[in-house]
Amino acid sequence: MIDEHPIICDAIAALLSDIDDVIIASTAKNIKEFITQIPNIQPNIVIAVSHKLDDLNVANVHELATHYPKIKILVLSMYNDEKQVLRMIKAGAKGHIGSDTNRSEILEAIYTLRNGYEFYAKTITSILLSSYISDEDINKTEKESRQKDLSAREMEIFKLFAEGDSNRIIAEKLFISVRTVETHKNNIMKKIGLKTTVDLVKFAIKNSIIQLD
Repeated sequence: MIDEHPIICDAIAALLSDIDDVIIASTAKNIKEFITQIPNIQPNIVIAVSHKLDDLNVANVHELATHYPKIKILVLSMYNDEKQVLRMIKAGAKGHIGSDTNRSEILEAIYTLRNGYEFYAKTITSILLSSYISDEDINKTEKESRQKDLSAREMEIFKLFAEGDSNRIIAEKLFISVRTVETHKNNIMKKIGLKTTVDLVKFAIKNSIIQLD
């Protein structure tokens, strides 16, 4: 866990202290300090609290993501500015939650990243929707062809996810397990040829699978 304020790390650690399969291996004041600890702790996920976003923070996230790709970076940000969020995601963060998050969402983010998927809070997903609404980089015929490969269940899950529902919420709505939702999402992305959640949301907008208000 990374934050320049030890009290924040202590607070998050306390929130997660009673979860048997979540271990807080270490804390650090910044990413540079965290990198020096990696050989000893071998972490799977790092929660990086971001109070502000500048070029140095983005560069540090990029360095960590590039040199240690197996470590999933979950950013807990104190801002919801579109440009700032996108810069952190493009730098290599695999998850992004806002300051309005709660214990349940932090746990969901951790489990989602641990299972090999990206996680963005609903507020962050809304930012991504707005950001990519004008993108025209996928050929229309190719998009329609790929979309037809999806089953009715996959389309249902695709729509719910693109609208901002979390894996847990989708599972509850469809009366299936979270793992099943994750499997469907992975299959959807493979069939359409997408690599990231951002691409999935963008595809949904451009193909009118969802509508922005």
